[in-house]
Amino acid sequence: MSAPDGSPVGAERSIGQLFASATTEMSALVHDEIALAKAQLKQDVKRGATSGGAFMAAGAVLVFSLPMLNFALAYAIRTWSDWNLAICFVLSFAANVLVAGLLALIGVVFAKKAKKGKGPQKVAASMKETAGVLQNAKPHPRSDNKVLEERVRDTKAIEAVARSSS
Repeated sequence: MSAPDGSPVGAERSIGQLFASATTEMSALVHDEIALAKAQLKQDVKRGATSGGAFMAAGAVLVFSLPMLNFALAYAIRTWSDWNLAICFVLSFAANVLVAGLLALIGVVFAKKAKKGKGPQKVAASMKETAGVLQNAKPHPRSDNKVLEERVRDTKAIEAVARSSS
């Protein structure tokens, strides 16, 4: 197993390698959050389009079906009930208004869902939180500088022995 920069896990890495690794990971995080914002925005646009389509369908049903449906329904009611023809036309109109109201209600429901969808705002809040955490991040102080100095001295000693033996 290796770290993102290719060095083995557990091996000490230089500050430059750590910084490069952190920069790479931060870049990936930003790209992922941008992709998330795009996906959520796309979903909100779909809901808005569905809402608009439902409103348009309600209007189209009301406009285009009224003449034909009113005549057919009015004459059907007249045939079944022997009521006055004017009352039959009013009842057929009420049925069309009921259908248009149902489609408008569907449009309102989808419009509310699209309005509630705050995908980009959620991602922006997450980005601000990440930036706040990174601004307050401080490097961990090494508690034992003597151990580090001994490692450096041992490494120099090993190099000196390797040079003298060759």
